[in-house]
Amino acid sequence: MGKITVETCEIEGLKVITPTIFGDERGYFMETYNFNDYKEAGIEMEFVQDNQSASKKGVLRGLHFQKKYSQDKIVRVVSGEVFDVAVDLREGSATYGKWYGVILSAENKKQFFIPKNFAHGFLVLSDYAEFTYKCSDFYHPDDEGGIMWNDPDIGIDWPIPEGMELTISEKDQKWGTIRQLKK
Repeated sequence: MGKITVETCEIEGLKVITPTIFGDERGYFMETYNFNDYKEAGIEMEFVQDNQSASKKGVLRGLHFQKKYSQDKIVRVVSGEVFDVAVDLREGSATYGKWYGVILSAENKKQFFIPKNFAHGFLVLSDYAEFTYKCSDFYHPDDEGGIMWNDPDIGIDWPIPEGMELTISEKDQKWGTIRQLKK
């Protein structure tokens, strides 16, 4: 693999990607996406939409997914630091309902590949963070689903420092549990 290192996770399909950084006294250069390198890593889909969000410390977004128009995603942080989480929602998967989390930051430059049929969310750990999403399908607002960020059946170990106040959207406060998805 030319310019990336790919780390597999204990949940099949999830991948943490670290690009090769070419640096000198002027700064650095890196390829954030190269179809051939990703294809060699088993990430071979067409990406049709790029998104970017900015959030302040303590913002928790998620856990979101698309119901009918599921998306593969490559996510990364271009400023700041977040704890990024994916939850397996694939029917029949041996790891259904399991989660995996990774620190993504402007400093470590890691990317996280999340395949279709996973819920996704993140918590901003730095004072400010800018987050990008590369998606394999367009966003359909009427197709959005979600799960409570603190669903006890999933048990995500969010690294919430003592004293951190969470900011969670009204919509994200109303999602149900993973058990309710099955009904």
